[in-house]
Amino acid sequence: MTLNVLLLCSLSYGVYAAVISKAQAPAYAGLGAEAKGPGLVDQLKLKAPQTPSIPQKQQLLDPDGIYFGTSTKQAPWSGAEVQQVGADAGARPTISEYFVNWKHGFDPAAVSAAYQHGTLPLISWEPWAGGDSNQGAGIPKTTSADVDQPAYRLANITAGKFDSYITAFAKGVAADRRPVMIRFAHEMNGSWYPWSEQTNGNHLGDYVKAWRHVHDLFAQAGATNAIWIWSPDVVRGSHTRGLSALYPGDAYVDLVGLTGYGVLGEKTPDTTFDSTLKKVAALTDKKILITETGAEPSSLKATWIRGFFPWLIKHPQVIGFVWFEKDLATGANADWRFAATPETLSAFRKGIKTLHLVSGSVRAAASKPPP
Repeated sequence: MTLNVLLLCSLSYGVYAAVISKAQAPAYAGLGAEAKGPGLVDQLKLKAPQTPSIPQKQQLLDPDGIYFGTSTKQAPWSGAEVQQVGADAGARPTISEYFVNWKHGFDPAAVSAAYQHGTLPLISWEPWAGGDSNQGAGIPKTTSADVDQPAYRLANITAGKFDSYITAFAKGVAADRRPVMIRFAHEMNGSWYPWSEQTNGNHLGDYVKAWRHVHDLFAQAGATNAIWIWSPDVVRGSHTRGLSALYPGDAYVDLVGLTGYGVLGEKTPDTTFDSTLKKVAALTDKKILITETGAEPSSLKATWIRGFFPWLIKHPQVIGFVWFEKDLATGANADWRFAATPETLSAFRKGIKTLHLVSGSVRAAASKPPP
């Protein structure tokens, strides 16, 4: 009897060890395809997420292709939306972006939903009570109710008035274990959010202090699985500030994100992005993720979309993009969708076929031949 018990325990441990070994393997293939449901680890009721494996943060910063992300009305919850975007595009998304203000805590179910849909969760984490500004616009509209939120002044963040909330959020991220992209206080160089140094009683230098304080609280909580995305708006004339005084430093940033839409008669993404890319290159060599993009309704929309894909290929430092697939009915202030018209849909479908999209596997040590 004792021998049988020992054999059973040995066999069970062998199965467990094999599963755990597989879960910690250096490749993650869970992107771009819906998860197959609970794995053996989950069935044995061991502590592990319901995804094929847990990717490592560094893998996701050095992907084997280009990320195709989307922000949709019900992201990250709706698998049907992911499927519809994939059917429209002819390629399944690998990032789901959604927005969380500081009235809400970390929700592990949202992260699980994103991973179950084969996408990385990208949280645009907004230090305010909420508002209507910048629902995916080229030059966002601003209301006083949006920007005048004194409780959320940057100095209050740095002074520790939100430490309990931030620490709880960070502990939730740490406990989840899976990488979570955090786009904290985005478009800070504009004037349409209360975390801009141009609004809400903030002062020069406050943004970097607040960013570093929040980052340090995550480090103290052990949330090393957070991927920090510093995400300004593209620099356009007088409505945006310069970037150098707003950059927290390479030790506090994993990726640079950019918001950039085809607006104001811009015919090509070169016009939209290139001048800002040069400014970013002067600050850091971190890789870049376009964290919001789309094109406004106009006769140039399909032209801009057609130009977007060769532009991406020309700029290897840009590792992906998140398309704002929303319109007036789904929470945006214009129809930014690539699926807006047959012409724009055709331009997008043809263009995305020219990209080598990310599969989720870590980049091989040996150089791969170009696609």
